[in-house]
Order: sequence, then C-alpha cells, then structure tokens
Amino acid sequence: MKAAYYICLMQKIKYCLFIFSFLIFITSCSDYQKVLKSPNPEYKYERAVEYYEAEEYYKALPLLDELIPLYKGTNKGEKIYFYWCYTNYHLDYLITASYHFKKYAKTYPNSKLAEEALFMGAYCNYIDSPSPTLDQTPTVMAINELQIFINTFPKSELLDSANALIDELELKLETKDFLNSKQYYVTRRYKSAIIALNNTIRAYPNSEYVEEMHLLILKSYYELAINSVEDKKEDRFKRGIDVYYNFIDNFAESKKLNEAEIIYTKLVKAQQEHLKEKEK
Repeated sequence: MKAAYYICLMQKIKYCLFIFSFLIFITSCSDYQKVLKSPNPEYKYERAVEYYEAEEYYKALPLLDELIPLYKGTNKGEKIYFYWCYTNYHLDYLITASYHFKKYAKTYPNSKLAEEALFMGAYCNYIDSPSPTLDQTPTVMAINELQIFINTFPKSELLDSANALIDELELKLETKDFLNSKQYYVTRRYKSAIIALNNTIRAYPNSEYVEEMHLLILKSYYELAINSVEDKKEDRFKRGIDVYYNFIDNFAESKKLNEAEIIYTKLVKAQQEHLKEKEK
C-alpha cells in the first residue's frame, strides 16, 4: 500500500510540475508577443535590454533589429547597434557579427566602444577559423583583421590577446602547409614531397614540425633513389646522405635520430649495392 501511495504521489507531483512549467511557457510566450506587438519603441527598447542582459538573445534580436532604424543617428541608436552586434555573436551568427562589429567601429570611430568592436570583428573570424585540414580563408582574414586592430590601437589592453590569437592562427597556417607537404610523401610522390617540404621549411624555419620535415625529406630521397632509373640513382643516394648529415648536425638530440640512422644505413647499403652492379 505504501509503495502504491508513493507512486501515486510522485505522479501527481510530476503532473503539477508539468502544468506549472506549461503555464510559465504560455505566459512567457504571451508576454513576448505583447512586446513584439507593442507600438511603443521605448518599451521595446527596455524589454530588449532586459532580454539581452538575461541572455535571452533569441528574444532580443528581433526587437533590436526593429529598433535600429528607429533610433538611427542617436546616442541610443549607437547603443542598440552595439547590443545587436553582440546578440548576433552570442547566437553564433559569426559572419554577420564580424561584419557589423567592424562597421560599428568604422561608423563610430570616436566611440569608447570602437576599440572593443574592432577587436570583436576580428575575434569572430578567429572563432570561425576551421581546422588545419580545411580551407584557411577565414584564418587569413582573422590574422589580417587582428593586425589592423593592433595598428589602430597600439596601446590597447587587448594587445596581448590579439598577438596571442595571431600566433595561434599562424600555427594553424603552418600546420596546414606541413600537412599538405607531408601528403606528397604519404601518396609516394617523393620528388614533389622533397620540393614541398623544403619550401615549407624555408617559409617556417622555426616550425615545431621542422625535425619531422627533415626526416621526411631523408625518407623521400631514400625511396626516390631506390626506385630511380640507373643513371639517377647515384646522385640521389649522395643527396640523401647529405640530408642525413644535415639532420644530425642540426638535431643531434632529436628523438628521431635513431629513425634517421636506420634510413642512413639503408641508403649506404643500397648505394654500395648499386656501385657493385655498375662494376660488373
């Protein structure tokens, strides 16, 4: 009996909670519809700010959108536009937010919020920057815009943040170039791999991938040499051996040293076998 009573009680509580939640939802919707239909722009402004501060951005956006042309050219209009930019940002409409943050900074260059707006315009593109395997157009755009911010506000408190974001984005571009270069090796296009990897090393001499790139060049020369026609083998063996010596000169403490030595041993052995064949 007690168990049945307990189950019945819990069901009643759940039902009451459901009815209570439903009534709140209906009341909230009804209240919001009244705000939307109100002919009073000041009332809509007050409620839009309330929604914004309560982080109910999906409610704030239509109201702010309606208020922008009504208050254009006024101090309140400037504030409404700034709220509108941030509302788009919070709703993840990043392309729209980025464009209008930058427009805000350009439209109100003397505003105390212009600095923040210009930074946020670039920051939206930073967030929109994809993984290194994808097209990096947003990444390049974010770097350029962050640099514009730095040049425009060289004494900004956000300067360190802007530089840190640029470093992060540039690493993404570096990773993209490295992965593209490495792909030639993965697909056994060794001649192209050597060219691409060397180009990437020249572009990023201090890259965190530089050791791996040198090792991939060494491996590419070995594969290229053993699969070459006879009259090209000797030159490619020598080039591969030179790459090995360059590797140990520059990365004597490398964790990849043992792997490089294995490739070098194979190169020398293959070179000696090639010379023996020539002598026959």
